[in-house]
This record gives sequence, structure tokens and C-alpha cells, in this order.
Amino acid sequence: MKNRTWRSTTVLAALAVPILLTGAATSAVAAPAHQQSRLGITTVSNPRPDLVSGGQVLVRVTPPDARTARDVRVSAGGQDITQAFHSEPDGSLLGLVSGLRTGSTELVATAGHGARASVRVVNHAITGPVFSGQQQKPFYCETTAFGLPPATMPLCSAPTQVTYQYKNTAGKFAALADPASRPADLASATVGGRSVPYVVRVERGTIDRAVYEIAALADGPATPSPFTATPGWNGKLVYTFGGGCNSGYHQGAGTGGVLNDLFLGQGYAVASSSLNVLDNNCSPIISAEAAMMVKEHFVETYGPVQHTIGWGGSGGAIQQYDIAENYPGIVDGIIPGVSFPDPITTAGPVADCRLLNRYFTNTSFTDAQKLAVAGWNAYDTCVSWDLTFASRATATDSCNSAIPVAVRWDPVTNPHGVICNSNEQFANQLGRDPKTGFVRNTLDNVGVQYGLKALQAGQISAEQFVSLNASIGGLDYTGKPAAARSAADPKALDALYRDDIFNSASQGLASTPIIDQRTDLDFAGAGNDIHTSEWSFVVRQRLLQANGTAANQVIIANHATAAEQAAASAYELAAMDRWLTAIDRDRSGRGAAAKVIANRPRDLSDGCYLSASKRVQEKLTDPSSGQCGALYPVASNTRMAAGEGLAMDVVKCRLKPVDFEDYPVRFSAEEKAELKKAFPEGVCDYRKDGVGERVAAGVWRDYGDRA
Repeated sequence: MKNRTWRSTTVLAALAVPILLTGAATSAVAAPAHQQSRLGITTVSNPRPDLVSGGQVLVRVTPPDARTARDVRVSAGGQDITQAFHSEPDGSLLGLVSGLRTGSTELVATAGHGARASVRVVNHAITGPVFSGQQQKPFYCETTAFGLPPATMPLCSAPTQVTYQYKNTAGKFAALADPASRPADLASATVGGRSVPYVVRVERGTIDRAVYEIAALADGPATPSPFTATPGWNGKLVYTFGGGCNSGYHQGAGTGGVLNDLFLGQGYAVASSSLNVLDNNCSPIISAEAAMMVKEHFVETYGPVQHTIGWGGSGGAIQQYDIAENYPGIVDGIIPGVSFPDPITTAGPVADCRLLNRYFTNTSFTDAQKLAVAGWNAYDTCVSWDLTFASRATATDSCNSAIPVAVRWDPVTNPHGVICNSNEQFANQLGRDPKTGFVRNTLDNVGVQYGLKALQAGQISAEQFVSLNASIGGLDYTGKPAAARSAADPKALDALYRDDIFNSASQGLASTPIIDQRTDLDFAGAGNDIHTSEWSFVVRQRLLQANGTAANQVIIANHATAAEQAAASAYELAAMDRWLTAIDRDRSGRGAAAKVIANRPRDLSDGCYLSASKRVQEKLTDPSSGQCGALYPVASNTRMAAGEGLAMDVVKCRLKPVDFEDYPVRFSAEEKAELKKAFPEGVCDYRKDGVGERVAAGVWRDYGDRA
């Protein structure tokens, strides 16, 4: 077995590391085994020894040399556990330390001549939380949706089940009662140049109150072991994330999906959890915790992972971008599809669309003028946002069916009931407004000049501009349209920037390989076209602003046809694997971010698919240009059309007085008075930082482990 790690944490001989439970606690990173000159001890199944869960952890001990390997002794809390360790081909010792009590335990390795190394691990309950803070209550169980027995809330625990599937020669997955059997229509997979039976072991259980799934090729019924190679597994993991964005309060009836032929057919293992579906849980922080815990369990079951690739679109892309930014090491490279940067940035245009659709109902704006105000390639996008996601800002309109009607919030009959606003998932970070009981508000459109660019381009009149901004209004704390504009809570703004919930791309993303899979849906029609192309460039602009380069992000566009999507997915997965493999092998002294850029494959760059068989390499830009720009035009959105920059890094703008010299039109005296009334405090000055904007406080923010 190769010396594969999880960006693991090492403590060298005679060095004790204190465990920090707040803020951006970090630990020393292990040097490769061949570079070790002293005794080392490393937590392999979790990059953070203070965030271990489930009572066990996979540990590697690295002797100074082969001669002293025979003398190594390992203890946990003073108890000898040397027998749990196995010799590895690279000379290290790998052991699964089990029976850890809740709380801290010191693991100590000793060898001849007084050599000593230690690491203090902190074990947390398998039901969580580990770092996400107080869990939502009530929490409704949905284990039966996965074929697991009914569970009891709020922990929703169920026994682990292992079943088997096989891929048949017709290309379909089918249940397999006996994994040792070989059906006549059994297909084969090719892994590392070797043909193996296409039989898949599927494990389901509960971790962090969610249902998790793990799938990997299996040659017979043998239980996987972290100490022996699993036939058919290539040593790499794809972690999948599902879409949407909603308030939570239930376990979820699906994961990001693990029965995927693209991954399994090449030998990848696949893992996911129901809390890695943003429609079940709109907090990337909770998603990060669930992914960390599931991956830890996977490594303790199958063994060390060479690297982990994130995969998923829409809300699944949000999770990848935000986890890589704030909890680096859980995924090593990401392939976000039809992406958005984070839930908070996206919420602004979504709310705008509810307000614009309501306003346009009784106006004389033409379709072309509506489009100019909205900024997208098709106004259907605004209609779609209103129909599909604007309800996520309301008190109860988006409640999942798993949440009984009787327990839902009502201002009169149940003022302490379940609130289905998507911000509910950020209660531990943003806090609650003591006046309303709702999570502190993050929506803001005070000073936003809707249709500013349309006015500047002569596409709407001065009268229309004034009427629009005087009448647009905002959303109240229950998410209902109101005459007053929406105003963000200052404490919420501080938390958004401090904790990097509003993804600044300034932390972990700077050293993460990114292939942004941009399936073009800008003109797909109502219900499908919310996934517009400008969002990929929003992330790129934030990378540029924060780091001076976006060379670690590649954007590849393709049409929404099955053939092109399949071709793009296959290429991008293979390219990411080559990219990460090259980084793994880079022993230079370059920093992590420099290694990512230096090792990007030469054939991997921005580009687009002209057809399923033809990919063009070409720099993609916003605004669009070149061959790809003509085929996949990039537009903007409501906030950019109101004057905000491409980075869209302002939640609440700073204001400047209304100055009529700033406009290319002349307003009447009545229009001037109405415009000043619409903006009594002034209009957005996007030349300045947003209100509350500050440098992020660091990665691996810890909100506690209180259940």
C-alpha cells in the first residue's frame, strides 16, 4: 500500500501540540515518510486530531529508520495498543485506534534510545456535532427512504446496512443478493488496466444525524480493511454534493448520489451524506462537518485516500466552493457544476426577482426593458428564481413535507414553531433577532439603483427609472414583499465577513484546484435557467481580488446535451485526477498555492465544447469574447445591472448622496423629489467596501460540539 494520506496531522518526537477548540485552530502537517528523520505520529483518517468522531481513528507511526521499527510501542491514554498496528511497505506502521472515550486522549509512540512522539486526539459523538455548533431541533428522521429501519428523533440513528449492486451488460445497475455470485449479464470494469467484475458494495448508515452512503467495487463479500488493498478500488475518492438550498429540520431522503458509473467504472470510491444536499441543509458549515465525518469513517474502513475530488452542481457547487475555502483538506480538488459562490450572494438577486416580478405586473415596461433591468440573457431567469427559490426567504412557504404542518411557525397560533427560512441553518453563526425570533437578516437592497445600467444605456426612461426605484420595496423579516427596502442586520454582516460565510476566495480556495463545469443553461427556459454563467466569473473575480491570480480555476462550458455533458464530465474528472496526482508528487519547496498552479496539466485550461467530440481551449471572459463567447454568451444579473462590480462582494453597500449630475438624463423637478424620497439616505457607492466588510478570521472555524 502506498503512503497515502488525508493531508494528515503529525507531531514529531518530543513535541506536544495543544488542542485548540476555537477559531482557526490548525495543526502541523506531516512530512512524507521518506523525509522523516525522527519518530512521528500522524492522524490519517482526519486532518484534525481535535475533531475525531465515532470513537476511533486511523493512525500512522513513522519510525526514524527500519532498524528501530521493531522497537516501536504505541499507547492510548497509557494503555498499550501496539498490537493494533500493521507494517506498511514504506516502513511506517498503520493502526486503527478504537475505543476512544469522548474527550481527549493522548496517543504516544516510543522507540529505542528515548525517542517519543505524541498527539492528543479529541473524540466526539458519531451523532455530532463536532464543530458546527448546536444542532437544529426538532429534526425529523427519514431513514426509511434509504431502506434503513425507522429511527427516533432527534438523533435519527439507524444500524449500518451493506447491500450489493452490479452493473449489467445493458448498462444498468441491479440488486445483487449474493456478492460472490456472477450473473450471466454481469459487466466488467477496467481499473488500472485490469478487468474486474462490476460488483459494487454499498454501505448505508447514519453519521452526524444524517444518512450516509459509500460505494466501491468489491470482489466478493469480504469486509474492506484499512490494512489491505481492496480489489477494484483505485485508492481515490469522489465525494458528491447535492443541490438546492433550504432550512433543514429534517434528515433528508437523498444524498449527492453514489451509484455513478463514471466514477465506479474507473475504480473510484464514492461517498456522500443527506446533509451534503443543500436542499436538506443550506449550511456549507454543517455540510463540511458531515463530509469530514463520513470521509473519516471511509478511511477507517477502506484505508488512506490518495486524494478526494468534490463533485456536484448548483447547491452542490456552493458546498464545494465554500468547504474548500473554509475547511480545506476535506476535498483536495473540486469540480463544481452550474456554480454559485455561496448562499448569501445568490440570495440578493433571488429576492430582487420576487420584487421585480411583482412590480412589472402593472407597468408598461416592455419585455426588452424588463430584461435590461434584470441583466440576464433571458428574463425567464427572473421568473424562474421567483417560482423556485424566492420562497426560501419566507417563514413557512418552503417547508419540507417531512416537517408536520402543526409544528410550523405561525405568528398567532405557533410563534415559536419551525421557521423554514434558509438562513435558519446559520443560527449558530448569525444569531437570532431578539425582536422577531428569526435568524438575523442578511438581505439588503437599501440604496440599490435598479435598472441603473439600463438607464445609462437609454433602454429605460428617467420616469421608468424613478418609478421602479420608488416602488420596488423590499422583503420583511417573514420574507413577504413590503413597502420598505430590506436592511441587513449589522451583527449578521459582521459574522458573514468574519467567518467567510460570504465566500471571499481568500483562504483555502487560493490553493485548491478548481475545474468549474459550466453547463450552459442561460436560455434553457423557465424552471431551468436560474443557473446562469456569470456566477463562475464572480468566483474568478474574487480569486483575482484576494490573491492576485485565478490560475487555479479553469472554466469549461458545454451545452446541456447528454453527449456533451458526458464528454465534459469524463474529461474533467480525468484532468482533475492528473492535476492532483502531479501535486501529490511535487516535492519542491514551493508553497501550496504555487504547487497548484505549477502542476496544472498543459491541456487543461478555459474553453468550451463545440460538440461532444470537439473541445476548444480559449480564455473565457466576462463580458464574453472569442469563439466560446459567441457560443456561450455571459450576461449579468440584477445587482450588476444596478451598478455592482463583477465580484459581487458587497452585501450592504455604503451610501453617497443622490447627485443628479451622475445620470445621463435630465429629471423633472417632480422626478428629482421622488428619487430623493426613494433614497433618503443616498444610493450605493460601489467604489467603497461593503458595510461590515473585513478580513476573514481564518479557516476551520469551530462553533462547538453541543448537541
